[in-house]
Amino acid sequence: MTAPTVTPTTSASVPAPAPAGRRRKRKPRVLVNVLAVVFCLIWVFPIYWMVNTAFKPADEVTTLTPIWLPLRPTLENFTRALTQDGFLVYLRNSAIVVVAAVLLSIVVGFLASAALSRFRFRGRRAILVAILFVQMIPSGALLIPLFLSFQTLGLLNSYIGLILAYVASVLPFSIWVMRGFFVAVPVEIEEAAKVDGAGTFRILWSVLFPLVMPGVIATSVFAFIAAWNDYLTAYVMLKDQGMYTLPVWLAGFSTNKGTDFGGLMAASVLFSIPVVVFFLIVQRRLVSGMTAGAVKG
Repeated sequence: MTAPTVTPTTSASVPAPAPAGRRRKRKPRVLVNVLAVVFCLIWVFPIYWMVNTAFKPADEVTTLTPIWLPLRPTLENFTRALTQDGFLVYLRNSAIVVVAAVLLSIVVGFLASAALSRFRFRGRRAILVAILFVQMIPSGALLIPLFLSFQTLGLLNSYIGLILAYVASVLPFSIWVMRGFFVAVPVEIEEAAKVDGAGTFRILWSVLFPLVMPGVIATSVFAFIAAWNDYLTAYVMLKDQGMYTLPVWLAGFSTNKGTDFGGLMAASVLFSIPVVVFFLIVQRRLVSGMTAGAVKG
């Protein structure tokens, strides 16, 4: 009687079980991805609904049943928003104030952060603590003291006063952000520039400025958004309606007769475009500054 033959199996024919640790890692990763997708949908939904409402006719905007896509898309809301009284004037006012506030906050923040990070002088830590303390105070709490100070100085109802108010609100954040980039730059780079005969301003412009470019761009983005979106400061500081900015113009769609939701959403879309365009322009510089600065240094 012959014994049955047993065919040996190779390790290649039987798939090896996945390690238990890898299986445990996959589940949390899937959960994190699902949570990230849900968060993104929640974050994007208001933007989607704003754009969706901007293209709806009046009867679809006020319906109780949600309409996820416009059944009869129209540009009437955008036409009504663009022909609103004072749109071009308010756009010009916003452009003047925002550009000046961004440039001034970058210059002052850059010089102040350079002084606080590169020079040793008495009271430097006290200034840093004071900047941090001012940054923690709500902007609304400073509005009345700022109004009284500007009233005494005669800066109310002027572009200069509004620009200074915006610079004062974003300057603590600007100094703290750019100071972190200055601290990360090795001192040996400045010493090498001094050996080559470079002066203080030459070092600041040709050596340190390219290295802290990401901080400068982050500051400019924050200053732009803060000045472009502000409503309360512009409404309080300005009395002449011909000097109002676009956020105050948006409030004009709500009157005693009701709110023009279609026109308001269309105006909000138009109001958001410059912010998106500005970010798309500077985001390339943000990435290139992180690499080009190191090469130049």
